[in-house]
Amino acid sequence: MSQPEPTLLIDEVPTDVTPTYSPMREAWRMFLRNKAAVLGLILFTIVLLFSLLGPFLYKVDPFKIVWQPFTPPGESPTVPLGTNHLGRDMLAGLIDGGDTTLLVGAMAAAITVIIGILVGALAGYYGGWVDEVLMRVTEFFQVLPPLLFAMVIVALFSPKLLTIAIAIGVVSWPQTARLTRGEFLKIKNLEYVSAARAIGTSDASIIRDVILPNALPPLIVSATLIIGVSILFEAGLSFLGLGDPNVVSWGSMIGEGRSNMLDAWWLVTIPGIAIFLTVLSISLIGDGLNDAFNPKLRDR
Repeated sequence: MSQPEPTLLIDEVPTDVTPTYSPMREAWRMFLRNKAAVLGLILFTIVLLFSLLGPFLYKVDPFKIVWQPFTPPGESPTVPLGTNHLGRDMLAGLIDGGDTTLLVGAMAAAITVIIGILVGALAGYYGGWVDEVLMRVTEFFQVLPPLLFAMVIVALFSPKLLTIAIAIGVVSWPQTARLTRGEFLKIKNLEYVSAARAIGTSDASIIRDVILPNALPPLIVSATLIIGVSILFEAGLSFLGLGDPNVVSWGSMIGEGRSNMLDAWWLVTIPGIAIFLTVLSISLIGDGLNDAFNPKLRDR
């Protein structure tokens, strides 16, 4: 005689099969739905791979004279993108300059974010006279002409990559500080922050472990956009002759070719397009992150 098959009661259905909500996963999903942001990510990945892998695939010294000066692009397979006024390979300069430009942009953005978050977090959390003093300092730096101030800093010290990155970071942090201050003012009086304060958590731990992680989304967007602004700053300084003379950057390539731009268009056009595409890709990524992290903009 066959035994009846056991039946599964409703009460016996597992209750742990409901999917868990992940804010980062949801933000990433919303980012991927933004076609412009995905295009920016693909474009920036191409620029990054071009700069990182290029020196291994195209082993030409950007400072070496390899062909006749003012050779236009496509005229010789030896120099696909032509040569500059000294006979140096434009493609080699474009590859080597990409590393320099991206490195300065990343370092300047890191310095900007560190200073901005430190000043904004202290001002927003403590308030009172601390907020008053730090905001007056922020306003002082904010009213100074950024490019002119950066030129003064670079001119006073040696025009090295680190000096240029520090100069850009010093003139760019006020906006990040104000954004951080606003986020801290909004979050510091919420219930979970008050609970952390009630159990005796130190101010440093509350700032670092409780408030800052919840204030990061807009700061991440801001940091992304700062990279693009820093690249433009570096290009402007190099164009004015304040770049590091020992390295090649896209800005220095434009600066060297500006006196011959009417006769040799490629000297400024090629590195100019590289800067344009890089900054455009970063801006698209920043806009996509803004939509992904901001619930009010997700259904635009």
